[in-house]
Amino acid sequence: MGTVKIPEKIFRAYDIRGVYGVDITEETAYLIGLGFGNMLGGGKVLLLRDVRLSGKSLASAASDGLADAGLDVLQGGVCTTPAGYYGVKHFGAAGCMIVTASHNPPNWNGFKLVRGDGETVAQNAGMEELKQLILSNRLEKVGAGGSISTVDLRGSYASFLKSRFKGLDGLSVGVDFSDGAATLVFPEIAAHLGIKLKQINDNPDGYFRGHPPEPSPENLGPLTELVKSSGCSFGAAFDGDADRAVFVDDLGRIVEGDYSLAVLVSRWPERGKIVYDVNSSRAVRDVATARGFTPIEWKVGRAFMLRKIRDEKAVLGGEKSNHIYFGELDGVDDAIYAVLKMAEIVKGHGGRLSPLVDAIPKYPTLPITVYDCDDELKFRVVEEIAKTLEGAGFQISLLDGVKAYGNSGWILIRASNTMPQLKMAAEATTYEELEKLRELGDRLVRETIIRCAKGG
Repeated sequence: MGTVKIPEKIFRAYDIRGVYGVDITEETAYLIGLGFGNMLGGGKVLLLRDVRLSGKSLASAASDGLADAGLDVLQGGVCTTPAGYYGVKHFGAAGCMIVTASHNPPNWNGFKLVRGDGETVAQNAGMEELKQLILSNRLEKVGAGGSISTVDLRGSYASFLKSRFKGLDGLSVGVDFSDGAATLVFPEIAAHLGIKLKQINDNPDGYFRGHPPEPSPENLGPLTELVKSSGCSFGAAFDGDADRAVFVDDLGRIVEGDYSLAVLVSRWPERGKIVYDVNSSRAVRDVATARGFTPIEWKVGRAFMLRKIRDEKAVLGGEKSNHIYFGELDGVDDAIYAVLKMAEIVKGHGGRLSPLVDAIPKYPTLPITVYDCDDELKFRVVEEIAKTLEGAGFQISLLDGVKAYGNSGWILIRASNTMPQLKMAAEATTYEELEKLRELGDRLVRETIIRCAKGG
């Protein structure tokens, strides 16, 4: 096979991602398709893409690679990432390849790779194997190759979601589509269910003119105003591939992902286990315990969360980053499903989200703070900080980084799974105690990075 230079950095913890034309090219897409096909070994594979301008040519190249590996390619066109999770089972595929860079800028693109059981190819779950297969040029073409055909993924997925909900007539919901893939699916579903949509940034042409495809607070001002001025019951903003949604209550307040999970738990009809990530507020545990659920804290990241939710047979799961996982969907995360579930709960409990949010306990919380730290150093820095905090009398958890519990709150310092960074979060009973934890954590991170860099 010809030699194509592929940068190692595109192989990340949860997916393959880079700048189109620089890190990711059609040649790259072909080899990744061929490599993923070699991993799967045969059968059908579902292929879809988000709305990015580079998606069509990358998907075409990936399709050729998958077919050359002997797989029968089912082209699902442009759709959401969770539609891929649904479709891989619906069509009986051995795997699914999604051409997307999720919330990254428009000039990025990449690939999410999903096995037939819905598990993601990720770090310590196949990504290293795929990386070595491709970089060592050990890829194999199979005979005459597989077939390529099209399937109605969008229609099948929409029909599935329509069948799961009813009784939402008249509910008014404001939606910021971030000009992403949800624009092609959700309006039809909402109309069928009688939801009155007030929508913005609903042009899925790949340019993301409204704002970048990341529903971060700095991008949500227009949605908060829309929800308030239109008298909506609540609002939601999707990211580019619709695997995350950020909620806004009827007063225009942005609801953090862990608090969205807590609201769902507060009204969820089926008792069971709840899985939440280490970044989440203790409010999730408080609400879960009060309602008779079993709360389980776990590692950050879809690969870890999905596996844990399935292992524990949990009814719900969530991350502060706004991924919500559903036991009734075999544990997978789906932002459109999350919005419909929230609509169902809001409709059944007064028609406004704000009272449900206000019923959740509130604790002073430090927004996640990011520190640059070399990949070669970051795990050692966390280990050294853990020793220091334990020596200072904190109760230590090493589940994901170091989480140190004191009498008045906790502080979390962990290495990023995807970047040369450390991330710090904290929560306390008072703002005064939170500031003490912030100062302690900030000092420890900065001093320990310097010490470890010097070899100390």
